[in-house]
Amino acid sequence: MKHIIAFAGSNSKTSINKQLVTYTSSLVENTKTEVLDLNDFDVPLFSVDLEASMNGQPENAHKLLNKLKEADGLIISLAEHNGAYSAVFKNMFDWMSRIESKTFFGKPMLLIATSPGARGGKSVLAIAKDRFPRHDANIVGVFSLPKFKDNFSNGMINNKELNNQLLVEVGKLKNAL
Repeated sequence: MKHIIAFAGSNSKTSINKQLVTYTSSLVENTKTEVLDLNDFDVPLFSVDLEASMNGQPENAHKLLNKLKEADGLIISLAEHNGAYSAVFKNMFDWMSRIESKTFFGKPMLLIATSPGARGGKSVLAIAKDRFPRHDANIVGVFSLPKFKDNFSNGMINNKELNNQLLVEVGKLKNAL
């Protein structure tokens, strides 16, 4: 059975991106899906000086990177803070890329985002679509959910058209596994 790792690039306990990634992961049938929480992989703020004083990278960066390495596919829902990655995601990404520059190991990736606004995290998705392939991401699908509070309730997307768009992207991931 294929194994998918899913997580939100957020450390908010009420993260709308975690809600979206949890729902999305439930749509990938006949797979083992593990939804991770970045709060379980706490690392200090990256700096080369700290890295040198630690003689390497934090254990939690290695743990998350190993989870990605062991997976057959990835679903990542990026929180957008001021048009870019959240600080917690960027920090973890920085640490992991010091361990392995090809951070995503060529795994099929469904890249998603949501936000309260009408653009639905499109700015952070554009950044990730540009950056992640340089770290060996195999982005097979992309989905943006605008106006989270209007389009998501009871643990699922309530807008049929948007839900159908997500199902198409989930299908691309399933086909790539």
